[in-house]
Amino acid sequence: MRVEIERKFHVLDDRWRKHASRASEIRQAYIVSTRNRVVRVRTVNAVRATLALKIRIGPARREEYEYEIPYADAIGLFEHALGVVEKTRYEVDYQGHCWEIDVYTGLHRGLVIAEVELRNADEDPPRPIWLGPEITGNRSYSNRALAMNTRRIEGGSLNTHSQIREAKKVARSTAYEPIK
Repeated sequence: MRVEIERKFHVLDDRWRKHASRASEIRQAYIVSTRNRVVRVRTVNAVRATLALKIRIGPARREEYEYEIPYADAIGLFEHALGVVEKTRYEVDYQGHCWEIDVYTGLHRGLVIAEVELRNADEDPPRPIWLGPEITGNRSYSNRALAMNTRRIEGGSLNTHSQIREAKKVARSTAYEPIK
């Protein structure tokens, strides 16, 4: 078991792409889903698969039990899914933190979310200039909700004045330093 502590943000633009070091095609199927618990099967690059049990213990904190399973078993479990989400995950190193950028396909095409895993809940990582408003704790943007939502979530668009102001404030206060 590991404890997962993460924060999520909208992504403002594509400036992160030139710093991406790795990409993985991910499909996630949710087999069981309750308010604070999920069982998820994931395939990565159509060759590897994992089964995970996640138990929410706070807005940005979960206990996670994840195990490799045979790829064929994962494909079989997809047939029993309550919902599926597909995305390409990119990794971007920024000032000692690995940011995972999820670019969604299918129904949520155009949605781009960045997440960073933290060592403790009080950590406030340096924010790259391409980060938009924080969405940590907003369950509408959880992969589970996206998988089970049959309505399109607008792709990272800033649709309120407060979101635009916050994005501009973050952009001004954070200088991007290239990866060395």
